[in-house]
Amino acid sequence: MNLEDLLNNQPSSEDGHSSAKSSPLQSLKVDLDFYSESIKEISAEMILEGYTLYPIFIAHQHEVSIGELLLDRSDLETNWSVNVSSVEEFVERGIIKEEKRAYFEKHFKKAENFMCLFVVVPEGANFVFYPYK
Repeated sequence: MNLEDLLNNQPSSEDGHSSAKSSPLQSLKVDLDFYSESIKEISAEMILEGYTLYPIFIAHQHEVSIGELLLDRSDLETNWSVNVSSVEEFVERGIIKEEKRAYFEKHFKKAENFMCLFVVVPEGANFVFYPYK
């Protein structure tokens, strides 16, 4: 899934117009473009050092209990914080079921071109691949 897919699937307001313009996901795009270089560097380091072939970055606006904090929105004066994790931790925590791991890895986009995000919003969470700038 792409970030635009999430934005385009926002519920309509009572007048029938999409409420995507007021969506916090719009601010996520801005922050991801700002964070892009840092996330790409960390992703490459994780792969190079053999930590994982499948780095996952958790984008959130509240506290989450997975991964390690990488970019703190309050320190950087942005709207979104980003934690860093891996497919291994997601499987260990049961977010990705072991029997679905191979499917996930097969469909994982190239880490040198895309960041894999687990976007957490009050309505739920979803995986998104977003291209580096």
